Amino acid sequence: MNADSIPSYSVQELNASVGALLERGFAPRFLVHGSALRPQIKKGHLWLTLSDGDASITVVCWASRLQQLNFVPAEGEGVTVVGKLNFWSARASLAVQAVDLRPSRSTIERRFEAVKGLLSKEGLIDPSRRRFLPPIPKRIALLTSVPSSALADMLRTAQERWPLTELLVIPIPVQGDVAPKICSVLERLAEHVESLHVNAVVLARGGGSREDLMVFDDESLCRRLAHFPVPVVTGLGHEDDRTVADLVADFRAATPTAAIVSLLPTRTSALQFLSQCRQQLQQSQRWRLRREKERLLQRRDTLRRSNPAAGVARRRDRLEQRRQLLQALSPQRWLARGFATVSNGDGGLLQSVADARPSQPLIIHLSDGEIDVNTVAIRSCRS
Repeated sequence: MNADSIPSYSVQELNASVGALLERGFAPRFLVHGSALRPQIKKGHLWLTLSDGDASITVVCWASRLQQLNFVPAEGEGVTVVGKLNFWSARASLAVQAVDLRPSRSTIERRFEAVKGLLSKEGLIDPSRRRFLPPIPKRIALLTSVPSSALADMLRTAQERWPLTELLVIPIPVQGDVAPKICSVLERLAEHVESLHVNAVVLARGGGSREDLMVFDDESLCRRLAHFPVPVVTGLGHEDDRTVADLVADFRAATPTAAIVSLLPTRTSALQFLSQCRQQLQQSQRWRLRREKERLLQRRDTLRRSNPAAGVARRRDRLEQRRQLLQALSPQRWLARGFATVSNGDGGLLQSVADARPSQPLIIHLSDGEIDVNTVAIRSCRS
């Protein structure tokens, strides 16, 4: 082979040519999937090895970009890197420069199941713990980002359905690793929930991907929701999204708007309820009036049957009957028929000859007087 036909490079020129080829051969942005190995922060920059089991490559996320990311992978977690090739021609070193880091679906599910399993063992996801929502709350605390389309939809829906309920809007961050900030807001709200007269809390976030909702799988955040002093309603993401926060809440709504709907009645339903109450009151009034009328009629009949004049006549008749009976049994009646009674000097009546003694003075009582006598002899009819 003729040496003159072979391209000749210096090391710098060779590395520069390789860099140029790589730059032309790849899109300015691409996605690469794998597991994060040995992630570590060096001088504010994140370095890790991305591996799919068959091959590996270095990934770097510069500190300026790392501060803007919502997710930093742990050892072994699946990750999707949005990046571009970074080739250092001075030492022919190749790495993927990360523009964004996103958890893989398996990472999201693994974190979800881990927190769910832990709280389930403690009974915090037991459906029996869920409290009833207040029928017509006087004040609701809305925890969501401000401003946001989710907040606008909730405010509009509340005004249309039941404007009498006051809404206390409490701004919270909902993007990124913001669980500690949300926990802090929940802690302060729990301390003042009575003085603020809050009857229920709505935790809401509109839209977003499932990885954007990972903050609501945070263990500390979910514990605070489970132990919050008033009922909690979640409206996070889309209808198909489900977080651990949804599981510990007293009610899970599919969207922020649905969360407000679950707490507030409509004017139409309120009018129907009032109409039913009016009908029940009218029925109760008619029933009570009918019962009182029947009671008055019964009392009138009772009074008629118990006429005072008739009662006096009946009592007079009973007294007359008793008087006649007493007269028939009177001793004077028997004396008038020729009978007599005998008594001793002490006034005691003699009922038997055994009560008399010889020479004892006795008194014989007749209908028209008395006879004093002395006992001469005592004879018994039995002798």
